[in-house]
Amino acid sequence: MPQTLVVKIGTSSLTQPDRGDLALSTLARLVETLTQLRRHGHRLILVSSGAVGVGCARLGLSDRPRRLATKQAVAAVGQGRLMRVYDDLFTSLQQPIAQVLLTRKDLVQRSSYVNAYNTFQELLKLGVIPIVNENDTIATEELKFGDNDTLSALVASLVEADWLFLLTDVDRLYSADPNRNPNAQPIAKVNHVDDLLNLDIGHAGSAWGTGGMQTKITAARIASDSGVRTVITAGKTPENVAAILDGADLGTQFVAQAKPENARKRWIAFGLVPQGQLLLDRGAVHAICQGGKSLLAAGLTAVRGKFQASDAVILCDERGQELGRGIVNYKSDDLEKICGAQSEQIADILGDRSPETVIHRDNLVLNNDPREPLTIDR
Repeated sequence: MPQTLVVKIGTSSLTQPDRGDLALSTLARLVETLTQLRRHGHRLILVSSGAVGVGCARLGLSDRPRRLATKQAVAAVGQGRLMRVYDDLFTSLQQPIAQVLLTRKDLVQRSSYVNAYNTFQELLKLGVIPIVNENDTIATEELKFGDNDTLSALVASLVEADWLFLLTDVDRLYSADPNRNPNAQPIAKVNHVDDLLNLDIGHAGSAWGTGGMQTKITAARIASDSGVRTVITAGKTPENVAAILDGADLGTQFVAQAKPENARKRWIAFGLVPQGQLLLDRGAVHAICQGGKSLLAAGLTAVRGKFQASDAVILCDERGQELGRGIVNYKSDDLEKICGAQSEQIADILGDRSPETVIHRDNLVLNNDPREPLTIDR
């Protein structure tokens, strides 16, 4: 049955060790695999890192630049080269591709989010494989995805993908960092990302990349909570993607959770960048989590951060545990004044006609609860 697949390949898989030169044999096998999957009817999106690494190689730079302006300039050099290689390889197999460059801002604004969705759907309908990267040349530090793992998960959520494949420099996730712990056990299946909280999964990325295993766990949370089945597997063997679709026991698979029921709620949960936090008392937690109610001012115990009305905020219980996210009807200064107040008191406190709810239930998305324990291969 045809499915929608998002495949992300990292810089460490695309380039030669300690250099920015492209690993052409890996690229060729990736292109062949994706083209064959497309010919079998699947809808493919490729999220490709590598622009900065390729740009460094092109310019003869031995180290990845640290200054944002330099990094953006190098990315502009590398992105053109990277797309040229992709175009040559895909064209040899008569597979059309398209370049899609995104910034975080494109997904924060609702109109841009919908437009990005429509563009992806049209490209997929035309049989095109979109190749996505962050628009490093113009993205600001405040509105960057930060890494392409996160970008790929947000794209998978946006297009309602069936699968997200994170191709990286390890074959799967382990119970500890295998480079430091010889007793690390491979993990075959994760029923919920929270099951990994006590594991030593490592943090650092490669010399040329920006991610690491931690960013892949974050991406897996975003994607699986969006209803997307997610896999971490080896980037040097991209043909694993087809094998996994055929049932092969490769990589680490994250079970898809029950996704938000509509596109707007997925946008609230994953498209927006939270600007603050609201802490709720037990009564409010029960009302929104068990009763499906809107959030009222009476249930607030604290307001953290500075934000405006219509910004996204994180909802937490009194211990600081995240419960969900929503679009708030008040700015933070006003919420601090009415924190814990009854609804009929708000007009007297603020001196004007105010919304009945702090966050309406239609603008509120709750997190999924943890499921069964993870599966470790022994």
